[in-house]
Amino acid sequence: MQTKYKVGLLRVNLLVAAMLLVFLAIATTHLTEAMLLWLAATWLAVTALLLAFNHRRPATVPWQLLPGLLLASLLWVDPERHVTWLWAWAVLLMLPQPRWILLLEALLALATWWPLRELLGFEQWVLTGLLLAALMLLGLSRALDLRSLRQRTLHRARLVPGLSLWPGDCLAHDLALERNRSNHEGAHAELLLIHTSRHRCWSLAQRLCRLTHRFEPCYRLDPQTLATILISRHHREARARRDMVLHNLEATGPARAIALPGLTSLEDERQALARQATGLQVIGEPTGA
Repeated sequence: MQTKYKVGLLRVNLLVAAMLLVFLAIATTHLTEAMLLWLAATWLAVTALLLAFNHRRPATVPWQLLPGLLLASLLWVDPERHVTWLWAWAVLLMLPQPRWILLLEALLALATWWPLRELLGFEQWVLTGLLLAALMLLGLSRALDLRSLRQRTLHRARLVPGLSLWPGDCLAHDLALERNRSNHEGAHAELLLIHTSRHRCWSLAQRLCRLTHRFEPCYRLDPQTLATILISRHHREARARRDMVLHNLEATGPARAIALPGLTSLEDERQALARQATGLQVIGEPTGA
């Protein structure tokens, strides 16, 4: 199934959940409970409308912090009415989230289960706690599996859908591939490294993708370094294309262009770029070309 269909299905599920919370909010007679339900429904609806598949901003803190607080509030405000929602803690732990939110939700689950002793009775209270702990461990295990899967996916997935922007881990393999291809076809291939500020990195990365050909991949090496492999017929065309890209990119930081036959170490070039003051430095271009 394509990603866009998965995102659409998730959006529909969020909207359905928002509508269910709206019905519960209308049916309740308690003001505090109604306000919490309306807030949860609004959050779900806004999240569904703004939802987009993008590796740049994974759903982490906004996705987990507010639902956990809302769930805890509902269980504290009216535990008799919402006691069955206690099992939702295991569901919340399944979604990708930072470790500190995992710890926070575990503490909130404990804080919402502890006051239920008088409501459930001692034996049912203990059994409920054991079952909840087991389900939360299963949810945590699933979350760890999803995190590992997502990390593996990011190593080979486009960072921005529709644009040829790839993770930096792909660059080393692609450099060897393009070096062999350029030698076989007699083309000129060079690596262009660009240093930028953190707040401009993503906008420049997307502009870089639009300034290069579809067969010229672009990479985000770190929050301040972009790279692309420019393919040209000869050195003069390579110089003209390089100047065009840098001019339209309007990047103010240093840049390095290294012909692939003369590239010995990608890490050394990245360190040299970090030490470079400003301007463009060309490595491996023949004199007078």
